[in-house]
Amino acid sequence: MRQTRPLPDTHPEFSVIEWPGFREYRVENWRLARDGSGRVIRNAIAWTWLDPCLPPLVAFFWPKVSPMISQSVLASLLVSIVIITFMWSRCNQVLYECVLVFPTLGIQLETHRGHPFFEPFFVSRRFIHASTLQDFVIHEGLRRWNVRYFLAAIKRSDHGAISIHVAFEVCRVIFYVGSYF
Repeated sequence: MRQTRPLPDTHPEFSVIEWPGFREYRVENWRLARDGSGRVIRNAIAWTWLDPCLPPLVAFFWPKVSPMISQSVLASLLVSIVIITFMWSRCNQVLYECVLVFPTLGIQLETHRGHPFFEPFFVSRRFIHASTLQDFVIHEGLRRWNVRYFLAAIKRSDHGAISIHVAFEVCRVIFYVGSYF
């Protein structure tokens, strides 16, 4: 395995990993600060100011609220929804996305989700066979007043219908790597 970063100055979050038999093009969920300082800005949140404040708040209010929660189904449901939503938001963040290119078979689009301190909890994979792959393009989309570039695979089904599978839809990266594909 050999990992290279073809754009180290502008987009170091993009890397190319060469494995025996295939290549992996990976975009991690962080970027450099745009002010030129070289600071790393992580889009996946590990801890915020709310996280250390939450246990003391729960410990303070729990004796006052616990009689209401044990007697009221609605209150216990509300507390459960808040806790589950908080845990889901921490453990369902995009860590990195990648495109695996198998030269004779096709491509596989992967999204790895989880908490930044641990291995990915969830991995979604979409394989597109080489015979149905029409093209692999750098596409652009508009979000408010910004133009965003993303990689997309254009697939033609057996019935002739064309579908677009977006490779990097969460990571906001603009790069030109036409020579690598």
